[in-house]
Amino acid sequence: MLKTYLEFVKFEHTIFALPFAYVGAILAGQGIPPPAKWFWITLAMVGARTAGMALNRIIDREIDSKNPRTENRPLQKGLLSLNKARWLVFFSVLLLLVAAWQLNPLCLALFPVALLFLSLYSYVKRFHWTTHLVLGSVLACAPVGGWMAISGRLSPAAFLLGAAVLFWVAGFDVIYTCQDVAFDSAYGIHSLPARFGLKPALFLSACFHLTSLGLLAGLGFWDRLGPFFWVGWLGVALILVWEHRLISPEDLSRVNQAFFVMNGWVSVVLFAAVFADRLFT
Repeated sequence: MLKTYLEFVKFEHTIFALPFAYVGAILAGQGIPPPAKWFWITLAMVGARTAGMALNRIIDREIDSKNPRTENRPLQKGLLSLNKARWLVFFSVLLLLVAAWQLNPLCLALFPVALLFLSLYSYVKRFHWTTHLVLGSVLACAPVGGWMAISGRLSPAAFLLGAAVLFWVAGFDVIYTCQDVAFDSAYGIHSLPARFGLKPALFLSACFHLTSLGLLAGLGFWDRLGPFFWVGWLGVALILVWEHRLISPEDLSRVNQAFFVMNGWVSVVLFAAVFADRLFT
């Protein structure tokens, strides 16, 4: 049953957002946070990400049952009941609430805002192609939340980091939805590929990723980050360039490699760079 729950929420995808929460925490504290903060930030991220994904699966269950790519998910195959999925959302939200309460008053006060963001994405794609940017804003809460968890306040640097994550996520989500362009067009699901076509969508995805790199560079200058950060920035740039070389409007066979593998490395590389920068400089 545990394996079914993990598959239901694609738990391994937590690697996309969790390292950025740690990056926000490290930069906010100008160093490595204490273990207790690491612990509660991690639990908050696990709760938020699990609740968000489970909500998405529940809200989209009818759409997913019609899509050949998603018709074999646990909810669609009957491996997990709708009631159990709802209980998973409840306990995940409760975990997020407890973690926010343990971190500081600002995190607790913004808890309802986090819930709003977590449920918003699944509805936006029903009426507008900006759904990719909305999903990006959801994951952008990870570094901003990590920042707040340590400092108890917000700063321009926190928003630079959050905006960088927003455009990074929007860029790779456009790539991912390219494989559903025919289904989305037929069933009225709004996305950049369905609205503008594959070639313009992939061009805009590249623009989003260039914007993300520009914002990360702005963060480096704003926070006076050292050489380790810039090595990491270069690594992220090379990964994103390679990601876009893997796909084209004529060949989408490597979408999963571009989405899962390359983007997993983006967050890990940046986290390692910031960690090293604060540890050794």
